Amino acid sequence: MTSEELILSQAQELRRGTVVLACLALLEEPQYGYALLETLNDAGVTVDGNTLYPLLRRLEKQGLLTSEWNTDEARPRKFYRVGPEGSAVRAGLVREWQDLVASMARLTKENE
Repeated sequence: MTSEELILSQAQELRRGTVVLACLALLEEPQYGYALLETLNDAGVTVDGNTLYPLLRRLEKQGLLTSEWNTDEARPRKFYRVGPEGSAVRAGLVREWQDLVASMARLTKENE
């Protein structure tokens, strides 16, 4: 495996844990799955549908998201939104993220 391939592989591992936080942050306003997928990808949080849709169902089952079907259009869409428990978890994850970023900044600065 080349260095570039290793970097890509490890970068994917770094991003994997950020998808939950990104979803909880973005779903303050209701969105359906495909729109959320596009928003995440446009923001540089690369995720595919085979990862996102099971994640949304899991977060809903955990009580972090609520969902509602919109049948006003020809094609029904399931909209997701952060629930009260999801808002509390998001706040905790943001604190954890900020602590982690600060720690990594210190570690990487020390190794320069």
